[in-house]
Amino acid sequence: MPPAADLLAWYARQKRELPWRGETDPYRIWLSEVMLQQTTVATVGPRYARFLARFPTVEALAEAEWSAVAEEWAGLGYYARARNLHAAAKAVAGRGGFPRTAAALRELPGIGAYTSAAVAAIAFHEPVLPVDGNVERVMARLAAVETPLPAARPLLGRLAGGFMADPAARAVPGDFAQALFDLGATICTPRNPACALCPWMAHCRARKQGIQAELPVKPARKARPVLHGVHFLLRDASGAIGVRLRPAEGLFGGMWELPGTPWRDTPWSASEAMPHAPAQGVNWREADGLASHALTHRELALRLLVGRVAALPPGLTALGNEAGMPTVMRKLLALE
Repeated sequence: MPPAADLLAWYARQKRELPWRGETDPYRIWLSEVMLQQTTVATVGPRYARFLARFPTVEALAEAEWSAVAEEWAGLGYYARARNLHAAAKAVAGRGGFPRTAAALRELPGIGAYTSAAVAAIAFHEPVLPVDGNVERVMARLAAVETPLPAARPLLGRLAGGFMADPAARAVPGDFAQALFDLGATICTPRNPACALCPWMAHCRARKQGIQAELPVKPARKARPVLHGVHFLLRDASGAIGVRLRPAEGLFGGMWELPGTPWRDTPWSASEAMPHAPAQGVNWREADGLASHALTHRELALRLLVGRVAALPPGLTALGNEAGMPTVMRKLLALE
């Protein structure tokens, strides 16, 4: 494997300026890692600062009501992350602080192998290496691993972990991990890698074979199933929206939603949807278009019916704005 010192020297010159870089507080490091899962750096930057302004410490997050956490997370997607973040904050506050090893961190709700290693390496300098998609890509190209993902993951993880035998990487595991993240994000990118700028160019087997752009090999994508639903936008005389809370478990758990049908594989007819309306005798108008929303393994295609009443019926809560609503519900509101 190439020398860790070469990558660390490159990182010292070229590292990205990110709001969480240089942090030593495990809470802030953990929060950034959770937010960055399935969300872009550009999106996370301002939301990270806003979240910390509202919940500046792990104790503040632990003491907060779930509704406040859900409101602050709205729009970031993958809401199970927020539920686990809240639950883990309670656990950390209850034990008086963060565990200091990757193994112990994994005992917290929602913290897996990658996040536990990232926090342990960056906050507590444990010589472990978190492996994300960027690191997998760099390892696959360095060693010219042509085994397709996900079967290649154990090997790529072992290759990455091998760097902890290098004294330079072992001395600063947090910096080395972040250097690998940056290398994958800015140089060893999925398409058109900038090999001429790579500090490990001379050691890359894939580049020598001219196959760097083809690695790592990914399985063919399968078409994602589409779930269909109909939702009802009911406003009262003041213009407030009638919403209800989704069940705590499952998609968008504990978030506000417009009432509607369950989501299923086949479209709903109007006659099928009407028994799910929050009020009867309303003159419902169907909005133009669909609210489409991509999930990890599925897609949503939701229709909207709009109506007005003098007062919202029992079972609905009046909401004056979109705060605390997931993105898919905001897409529905945009159809009105």
